[in-house]
Amino acid sequence: MKKITLIFLIFLGLNSFTQAVDQDTTKVFKKRVLETAEVNILSSYYSQDGNNASVTGGIGTEKLTDNTPTIKVSIPLNDDDVLTIDAGISAYTSASSSNLDPFDKDEESTSKISSITSPWKESTGASRADTWVNANVNYSQTSEDRNKIWSANVNFATEYDYSSIGFGGDYTRLYNKKNTSLGIKGSVFLDTWRPQTPIELREGKNSTSSYFSNTAILNEDGIAINKNDANAWSPLKKELVSSNNRNSYTVSFSFSQVLSKNAELSLFFDLAAQQGWLSNPMQRVYFKDRPNYYIGNPANIANYEAASNTDIFHLADDIERLPDNRLKLPIGAKLNYYINEYVVAKTFIRYYTDNWGVTSQTAQIILPIKVSGKFTLYPAYRFYNQTAADYFAGYNEHSSTDTYYTSDYDLSKFNSNQYSIGIKYSDVLSDFNIWKFELKNIQLKYSYYKRSNGLTANMISFSTKFALDKIYTFKKKVK
Repeated sequence: MKKITLIFLIFLGLNSFTQAVDQDTTKVFKKRVLETAEVNILSSYYSQDGNNASVTGGIGTEKLTDNTPTIKVSIPLNDDDVLTIDAGISAYTSASSSNLDPFDKDEESTSKISSITSPWKESTGASRADTWVNANVNYSQTSEDRNKIWSANVNFATEYDYSSIGFGGDYTRLYNKKNTSLGIKGSVFLDTWRPQTPIELREGKNSTSSYFSNTAILNEDGIAINKNDANAWSPLKKELVSSNNRNSYTVSFSFSQVLSKNAELSLFFDLAAQQGWLSNPMQRVYFKDRPNYYIGNPANIANYEAASNTDIFHLADDIERLPDNRLKLPIGAKLNYYINEYVVAKTFIRYYTDNWGVTSQTAQIILPIKVSGKFTLYPAYRFYNQTAADYFAGYNEHSSTDTYYTSDYDLSKFNSNQYSIGIKYSDVLSDFNIWKFELKNIQLKYSYYKRSNGLTANMISFSTKFALDKIYTFKKKVK
């Protein structure tokens, strides 16, 4: 139903645009902000692998694949106003997420566990795959003198464990014959969790639970324990998630200045705040000062942290717990420099800090190289470095007396390198049409990403842009 509604809105906008052209034959010519309706079709494929899965407490496979098709439609409503609608679907599979429930049940008895996986092996659980859906609508207006631009947007996103509603707006003012610009942007995202927690913690918090009644729980020596003993395994806390809300607020300031005929400098400064349940309820945590308990093959307990372990699983002590507020402060700059008619250097640097103890530095360079009148190469390199959050520790390294704790390696200390190469074909006089739209450009890009903690990723993205045929537009106008 949502897809049908979105398609209807796009059709209605395009129809309104062509009607507006018919009715606009008596006005004095003024260059439009957007000459004709445009359609961007984008698609990307992402895959990663690593050994620090946060769902299994900081160890285990991080294999993940993601396919994301997106469509973006921009419609000029008149000379000054543009409506943009974009929607995307992200279909992904995650080996670590599948291990929310690493225990396969006996078909004849749902209370009996028939087989066990490990942090290094993907479970057959339903959480191994999911689809994320996002839609955004943006309305922008440019003043008569083209020196003032404001826009407003609404956004909706959902997947199986959360949904988000967002809205925002921005204002840009141009000065000095458009050589100087100042901008301010604000956004609010109101998220709602549908918490999915590790199965043993969800079932184990109830003392009457029979989830493990037909399955042996093993101690560190591989010996089955008495489940009724006072020191038997149990979660650290009975309450797992105390709030279903997470809200994010951001205000951004930007400044841009043309320094010379060859150089342009941009500066930006953001203030971001998050409130609510900021922990991920899917992520396990293990404590070094609590006994370890397992389910599975006792012979593999000593081998638990090795990838060869396929049939023993460590029962979690708790889920990740983090403060209910976070303040973020990124500051950055961009410098674009025209070297010659073939090469432009686009550089970017950013410094980031927050009240969780994370600081980071980012540096990036893109070198568009025009190899012909229609083809441009885009080699790029990006370096990133960050410190660990105050609440991070690896697998089985936290203490149960800690107030906050996480084993998510996204909050660990690491540095990363990303190498990219892209090629773009552009042809403003293209004769290739689909229906009433003519092809404007095609772009293909490949990126390789590597972290110092072993995570690697590959991404391929493809995009095309079509614009409503100007000849068709002219015919409609004079008809």
